[in-house]
Amino acid sequence: MRGVVALVLALAAAPLLAHHSFATMYLEQDTLEIEGEVVEFQYVNPHSWLHVDGQDPFGRRRTYAAEWASRARLEGDGIKKDTLRVGDTVRIWASPNRNPSDNRIRLRRIERRRDGWQWGQPTRQEER
Repeated sequence: MRGVVALVLALAAAPLLAHHSFATMYLEQDTLEIEGEVVEFQYVNPHSWLHVDGQDPFGRRRTYAAEWASRARLEGDGIKKDTLRVGDTVRIWASPNRNPSDNRIRLRRIERRRDGWQWGQPTRQEER
């Protein structure tokens, strides 16, 4: 019986361990601004990913993997799997990774150049 209880508790805790705090991976107080081309949009759970080919702060080409909201949250905001397409030019604002050699960032705001569509709130730097 104790083995069954332990198994149930372990299975219940697994989703909690799978989810991470953004603050452990990203510098939430900093903002990285990138303009580039969408190379992939993964519309999935638990987080969607937007891959953008742009320039790093030193002017070098880099493909960023921007961690976004869940598919359910994006659907609630009216974003569908075809909202962003490969080749779209976008401008994104994101929290940089704590490890500068890691290309993963946390998407905070996005704007599509061709029609001005946007998602997210202006960053503190933009409000100044």
